[in-house]
Amino acid sequence: MLKLYFAPHTCALASHIALIDAGADHEAIFVSFKSDEQRKPDYTAINPKARVPSLVTDRGVLTETPAILAFIAQSFPQAGLAPNDAFDFARAQEFNSYLCSTVHVAHAHRMRGYRWADEETSFADMKRKVPQTVGDCFALIERTMFEGPWVLGDTYSICDPYLFTLAQWMEGDGVDPAKYPNVTDHRRRMGERASVRQALDIELGQRSPSAARA
Repeated sequence: MLKLYFAPHTCALASHIALIDAGADHEAIFVSFKSDEQRKPDYTAINPKARVPSLVTDRGVLTETPAILAFIAQSFPQAGLAPNDAFDFARAQEFNSYLCSTVHVAHAHRMRGYRWADEETSFADMKRKVPQTVGDCFALIERTMFEGPWVLGDTYSICDPYLFTLAQWMEGDGVDPAKYPNVTDHRRRMGERASVRQALDIELGQRSPSAARA
């Protein structure tokens, strides 16, 4: 059985949704950031990065959302979560890599400036910039990257739960979702999917590991 380590309100939600979409036998295990569990030895033995998500497989541990999503799609091809064509799959990876390396990093400047600087004044400056930098990211997605009705066009893919996850942070980042109607409509439609509701129910309910099974 696959084991996904998650914390609520993090990018782990994308992998959680994808596991449910794929019909994968898995256990979702809650890591309490409030208790700093991600930095304790039991967890860092699994993921030395002290972050989520972590996916434990029978071949080892995977970290980083694009890698986990690709693994899920290729391990459960019957679910049709990624293109079979090499170029089209690369485009899916291109989109997810942008979310990981650019959108998520811009978002993190709001509350984790200590990763890039030491001075409190630098943290404040980073935070002030977030509405612009995150907004610019979503403007680019809206204008040139989102094909519709799903990210890659007519077919739902591993790109969709990832975009949904990060799009949920727009308001907190000071970004007005109304400026991005395609992204906002996508977020609404994703919220209606059974897999999304199931993952959110587990994560926001912060169930114990034994209860968070799918």
